[in-house]
Amino acid sequence: MSAFDNVIPALARALTARGFEALTAVQSAVLSPDVQGEDLVVSAQTGSGKTVAFGLTLANTLLDGQAKLAQPGAPQALIIAPTRELAMQVRGELEWLYAPIGGRIVSCVGGMDMRDERRALNRGAHIVVGTPGRLVDHIRRGSLEMHGLKAVVLDEADEMLNLGFREELEHILEASPAERRTLMFSATMPRPIEALAQKFLRDAVRLNTGGGQKQHADIEYRALVAQGHESENAIFNVLRYYNPTNALVFCGTRAAVTRLESRFSNRGMSVVALSGELSQNARTHALQALRDHRAQVCVATDVAARGIDLPDLELVIHADLPKNTEALLHRSGRTGRAGRKGASVLIVPYSARRRTERLLRDANINAKWGEPPSADDIKRRDDERLLADPLLQAPPEASDQQIVRALLDQHDPVQIAAAFVRLYRKGQAAPEDLAPTQGWTPEQQRAERAPRGNENFAGGAWVSLSVGRNKQAEPRWLIPMLCKAGGLTKRQLGTIKIHDHETHVEIDAASIDAFMSRIGGDGGKLEKQIHVTRISPPSQQHEPRQRHEAAPAYTDRPRAKSHHAKPSGKPERARTDAKRPNPKHAGPPPGKKKKWHPAD
Repeated sequence: MSAFDNVIPALARALTARGFEALTAVQSAVLSPDVQGEDLVVSAQTGSGKTVAFGLTLANTLLDGQAKLAQPGAPQALIIAPTRELAMQVRGELEWLYAPIGGRIVSCVGGMDMRDERRALNRGAHIVVGTPGRLVDHIRRGSLEMHGLKAVVLDEADEMLNLGFREELEHILEASPAERRTLMFSATMPRPIEALAQKFLRDAVRLNTGGGQKQHADIEYRALVAQGHESENAIFNVLRYYNPTNALVFCGTRAAVTRLESRFSNRGMSVVALSGELSQNARTHALQALRDHRAQVCVATDVAARGIDLPDLELVIHADLPKNTEALLHRSGRTGRAGRKGASVLIVPYSARRRTERLLRDANINAKWGEPPSADDIKRRDDERLLADPLLQAPPEASDQQIVRALLDQHDPVQIAAAFVRLYRKGQAAPEDLAPTQGWTPEQQRAERAPRGNENFAGGAWVSLSVGRNKQAEPRWLIPMLCKAGGLTKRQLGTIKIHDHETHVEIDAASIDAFMSRIGGDGGKLEKQIHVTRISPPSQQHEPRQRHEAAPAYTDRPRAKSHHAKPSGKPERARTDAKRPNPKHAGPPPGKKKKWHPAD
């Protein structure tokens, strides 16, 4: 049995020359003799080899038993893609695949000169690849002939609907011959896709080449919980920890893209940005910088990153959480392609843990939860990379022999190794120090919501903060400050007693040593120059009576006027020293008789 069963021999030779050793699951599925000539609805993830898949099955339809394609004229196949980048990639793949059979591929995409495209169409084409809006323009102008179409392919159909191209797709399909063959490829199958398939496909065969986690078997999913104000630092540490050849950071807004690009660039990273306002020329240069490895990181919005194909993309970071499972799968599917391993890391705000858990569950993804890499984690990873560097195993070049001998003659080997380590670390950006986010797993989050009894704080430790009522001390800003500086959670804090010039805070006894160590020991400082000292529990120390106590709700004597009192603007009503009558036992109002009650 051949490695390329059901593949036309000329195309099999092209696959071999390209380095293919076997067909992927989706390629084998669409080439099955049972589905030849049928309309297809194929569920396939980005990176599964679907471009070659529909190229192979289209060849059977277009050649119709012939060895080569006829001279190009009116297009015989139309491929619709959601973005310019994806359309150009599809064209590039089909050009090498169809070269042995004389295929001519023309692209029609937004951002390009329509006059050049019209001239290319007039010269004839076997296959046209384009974006929905530009294809509709050519159809309306009469430059794209539709009468000769034998097949139409919708690539990433769900993405095209998400981008609002439903009307354009319907216009193109209605303008196509009724007897055409239609192939629909989609990573997900939401209801709008089902409706589109039901309307325009004839007795379509559904092919599912794997779903959810199985399709992303080469992707390691991580969910890293970070405090909201440290999310950007967490992203930077993730990049430093993985040190990928290429990384793609997804943001929810253009403003976030601009901010992260500036921050990473200032920290010495080679970074490019992709957002909606970039021209096609600027986008092309940015992507080429990534492919040439002149840039390591790409920060992009969802829309701008659609259709990107980076062969060496090893890491995807979700700086902002995806809005739904479709977005999660499309983002993550940019890595872990063609048998390569990849990582998809979600930066989870502390308050969004449950929402992220539901998102992953709905996508059938089992992610590993944790905290962002610490500075120590990154240092250890850097050391591992240094020890595994292939240059350490390579013999010295002949041109280096003289300087190598000079170094060994003049310096101790330990000194040389130490200098080498310093030079290695000199060019690396220092990682960020992050506060630990204890209680970050969903199970721990649910445990936090359980009622807490006083027994959890039996024998809790106490500290004194050098701030009190005199400086408007309040739990609403003291608690976040303590958690951030000391790596605590709210559940590790107990009673808070605010006095005039100091505040006493109860801390879980099991956490007090780590807390004191993080703030620099007894007498350490928090924000706003607040000092922290260990004290004995209140039950074991003498607490003097506070000078300023709250006044009772009612007193039978008028309070003396204070010279600090603010004028109320109203005349003060005269009052007597007599006690107020108890309303419960008050007598009848003047002029009314007391109601008689029978004796018991």
